[in-house]
Amino acid sequence: MSYVPNYDEALEILKKYNKEEFHIQHGQVVGGVMRYFAEQFDPENIDFWEIVGLLHDLDFGMYPEEHCVKQVEIMRELGLSEDIIRSTVSHGYGMTGTEVKPEHKMEKILFTIDEMTGIIGAAALMRPSKSVADMELKSVKKKFKDKKFAAGCSREVIQEGAENLGWEMNYVMEETLNGMKTLVEKLGI
Repeated sequence: MSYVPNYDEALEILKKYNKEEFHIQHGQVVGGVMRYFAEQFDPENIDFWEIVGLLHDLDFGMYPEEHCVKQVEIMRELGLSEDIIRSTVSHGYGMTGTEVKPEHKMEKILFTIDEMTGIIGAAALMRPSKSVADMELKSVKKKFKDKKFAAGCSREVIQEGAENLGWEMNYVMEETLNGMKTLVEKLGI
């Protein structure tokens, strides 16, 4: 059996393997931002892009040392589509034990925006509003340049991803921020 879960099923799968609220919300944020990009680049597959974003860190909560490796096993046991497995695992290329390189546009976007959402999310928490709702691009650019801020989020990965997509960094930052702004009401970010 090989299937693509709907959003609610995918969220339950994520919660089964991730107990920390941070990891669950990160999956929801990345899923929502992927949905935002799918609306522009692949409107026929919006739900698929969102599910890939939601499940991209499925194994991280329980198996951080085996990130993007253990999730192949977990997803196959769950009967998930090989397309979901390949796409989610590709975001760890060059950082984890996976050799699956992001090749499709959707995979390249996931690779790029995963870390970017982390920087923007951390910057939002520093704001009086604690939200991205009133954040502007200049704030994101300032935090991106400060290598000590959200140091766990790799600027090199974001830049490599942007280059692979042929996108300017300002575009990556602004569109990721815009994607996150679509989630303000749903996720309270």
